[in-house]
Amino acid sequence: MPFGDNDWLALTQESTLEPEIPICDPHHHLWDMRPARIPYQRYLLDELYADLNSGHNVRSTVFIETRAMYRIDGPEEMRPVGEVEFVQGMAAAAATGLYGPARAAAAIVGHANLHLGDKAAPVLEALQAASPNRFRGIRHGLTWDPHPDIPNNAYGRKAQLADDGFLAGARVLARMGLSLEAWMYFHQLPELVEFAQAVPDLTIILNHIGGLLRIGPYANRDEEVLPTWRQGIAAVAQCPNVYVKLGGIGQPRTGYDWYARNQPIGSEELAETMAPYMNYCIEQFGPNRCMFESNFPPDKVGYSYNVLFNAFKRMSKGYSAAERAAMFHDTAARVYRIED
Repeated sequence: MPFGDNDWLALTQESTLEPEIPICDPHHHLWDMRPARIPYQRYLLDELYADLNSGHNVRSTVFIETRAMYRIDGPEEMRPVGEVEFVQGMAAAAATGLYGPARAAAAIVGHANLHLGDKAAPVLEALQAASPNRFRGIRHGLTWDPHPDIPNNAYGRKAQLADDGFLAGARVLARMGLSLEAWMYFHQLPELVEFAQAVPDLTIILNHIGGLLRIGPYANRDEEVLPTWRQGIAAVAQCPNVYVKLGGIGQPRTGYDWYARNQPIGSEELAETMAPYMNYCIEQFGPNRCMFESNFPPDKVGYSYNVLFNAFKRMSKGYSAAERAAMFHDTAARVYRIED
């Protein structure tokens, strides 16, 4: 059975809807020689621009860390600087326009271990030095679940947001005017509320509609899972310093088997399926704190780039032009300080 490769994705072809709408894609990755169970061991500029050039008006993108291209020596805490050095080079190449009109990685989000507390400052300064014009903040994996079939964060730590050291590191991040990407599971959202209130000056971006899980111990339990997710989203939305990314549901963890179909999903079905999740987040956060994301290539196992943004356009038709502009471009451009 195909699993998200380009030949399989090409089986579903669509005309691009509303190709004039400007897009800032606030979440994608770049890597090379990455071992994984999906066919994207390589996702560099050629692969990225094949997606960005598929018909939509993508003006700029944001690179989000993925623990790739770390330095292989030197102090452990400084090794993530290698990833930002790598992406800074990719972004410089993209800025030549050789690959297409989009300014790929116009903003860069790396990683630093916030458990270092005040000692995170030199790491953040090194990240800034590696990308003086594009570095905007860090992502810190927070995912934790007791079930062995659910992958946990790289630190293997539960409830990191409440750690004194992590809070101290987050305050350094806030003082430097940098942001924090929060990747966590839906049942952890109450932890984010307390954290966001404790560091009100820190801009926080909640990834992938709050980490909905519908596999393993959460499969066939929507009557419990969805109310818990909705309560968590509503509570987090009360924190004015938190934004949310609308996307990230293409991977198997959300319980959909799109990757296993003989023919990939089309935008009409995709829009109908994801609308309840997206609309709930928009209702709680408001369009000015929401941004449509691709999360490519991980989400590419489920659908093509053109189909995904067609689906976003279909499900957002009921919003005003200004609200749609915010979700497709303006919120992300403002949060990541991108001029395009």
